Amino acid sequence: MADEKKVEAYIGFGANMGHCRPTFVRARQQFAEHGVRVLASSPLYQTAPLGGPPGQPDYLNAVIQVETRLDVEALLRLCLDLELQAGRERLERWGPRTLDLDLLLYGDTLIDTPFLQLPHPRLHQRRFVLEPLCQLAAELVHPRLHQTIKTLLAQLPSDGGVQCIEEQW
Repeated sequence: MADEKKVEAYIGFGANMGHCRPTFVRARQQFAEHGVRVLASSPLYQTAPLGGPPGQPDYLNAVIQVETRLDVEALLRLCLDLELQAGRERLERWGPRTLDLDLLLYGDTLIDTPFLQLPHPRLHQRRFVLEPLCQLAAELVHPRLHQTIKTLLAQLPSDGGVQCIEEQW
């Protein structure tokens, strides 16, 4: 179902299995094929695994800024469908994955259900999300915490676990 108005949203990308960069490029193209206009893409970041099983390879992370007429549930379903098409299997929490698409922000929408929380509940705690998001929207105000993305990023410890590896993809 589509809303009458366009909404700006931010989607986090993560992967550490298979050919991550081409998977990201394909997923970004698939958003456009489903009527979700990609406005901007952050640089690509390499990130050490956070939690999950030991011995995982590093992750590739990015964020895209989109404009859509899809309602929030339809956009979430699209994210989940694109993950499945990329071979995503949910075998264990924080385990390795071919593609992880997190709906980070959907306009100023606040949602707290068992299936969806917006803004993403751990967005403000994760450097691998805030670094790329800050590249796109440093002055954007988190609708629940009422602080800019730049401020939230500055509050995190600088652990060096997130490294920009490619400006454009």
